[in-house]
Amino acid sequence: MTDSPGAESWKKHQSAFDRVRSVAVTVSEPRSADWIAEQAHVAGNTARDHLQRLVEMNVLQTSTGDGATHYAPDPLYTRMQALRDLLDGRDRDGLLQLRGELQEQVEEWQTKYDADSPSDLRDKAARASTAAETQEMRRTANDWDIIAYRLRLVEDAIEHYSDYAGSSPVTA
Repeated sequence: MTDSPGAESWKKHQSAFDRVRSVAVTVSEPRSADWIAEQAHVAGNTARDHLQRLVEMNVLQTSTGDGATHYAPDPLYTRMQALRDLLDGRDRDGLLQLRGELQEQVEEWQTKYDADSPSDLRDKAARASTAAETQEMRRTANDWDIIAYRLRLVEDAIEHYSDYAGSSPVTA
């Protein structure tokens, strides 16, 4: 099988480790080493070696199923990376501003749909009178889940700003 031009460029500009890490930290469900190897354009043994190193670094977690080890992002690592991303380029006031923007979006959805939560909105979507309304409410509920998670991260960053800011470069 010949790699696409994009894959060739990726292989030329990224190490095998970086490609394996890139694939492994973005999976939405646990995946086997062979699946990750195929996506990262590396040999299976190469992927297994790099995946084991990522497990040792607490970047990935393993689970066993179907006779194979599966890999997925470690939730704590993912959360800490998201916190670091929030702190990069933001001071405490910037975090407070972002918190306000996220809260404003949630309040708009609460008012527009007369719903208190994403699950409440999904319940309303189940009773919507048209397919378009159902789809819109489901999309909004999914967006609301993401905003709610991000809001919790921002609140954590604000609450622990003095602890976290010392370990992350912050520019205002």
